[in-house]
This record gives sequence, C-alpha cells and structure tokens, in this order.
Amino acid sequence: QVQLVESGGGLVQAGGSLRLSCVASGSIFNINRIGWYRQAPGKQRDLVEQLISSSSTMYADSVKGRFTISRDNAKNAVYLQMNSLKPEDTAVYYCMIQANYVYYWGQGTQVTVSS
Repeated sequence: QVQLVESGGGLVQAGGSLRLSCVASGSIFNINRIGWYRQAPGKQRDLVEQLISSSSTMYADSVKGRFTISRDNAKNAVYLQMNSLKPEDTAVYYCMIQANYVYYWGQGTQVTVSS
C-alpha cells in the first residue's frame, strides 16, 4: 500500500523560506505527475505546482518565481522549495502523485506565514 508523508511545514515570517518534503512508501510505477496543492480555511484545494512526466511544469500564477518543485527518484521523495513567503500562502499543503490513473495524497502539512 502506498503512503505519502509530508513534512517541513511550520510558522515563518513573511519573506522567509520553507522546504516541504513528501516521501512515498511502497512501490509506485508509471508515475504520470507529481504535485503540491494547498487548501486555506474555507477554500477549495488548489494547485500550487506540479511536474508532468518529469518535463512539463504547471504552477499557480501566485507562486511563480517563488516556489520550485523537485523530485528525488532514489529517495521516492518530492520537494517544494518556497521562498519569499507571503501571508496569503498560509494553508495546509498536500503532496500528490498520480500513477496509472490513481491519485495518491498525503495527509497535509500546515504552513503559516505571519505578517
């Protein structure tokens, strides 16, 4: 059974940085896309950034130039480097892996940015 476990969230001041990690346990084959989503209180879960077939990147306009997604296949890990954080980035962040038309989600990690 595949499980995704996120870490790296926390409280940071505006302008600061955080690096989120997501480690997958179990075997996942034929990965089509990996991504990070976020959900603020009272709002829907939205795409932050995703990597499709290791070559094409999609991201929300609000994080352009500030966030970067990456992966380490050897460690079964996905990362999200977040720089120049803003209070509006406050949310629960979820990692996602899609493989063979199945979506796997982590449990989420809270990111809080203070002004």
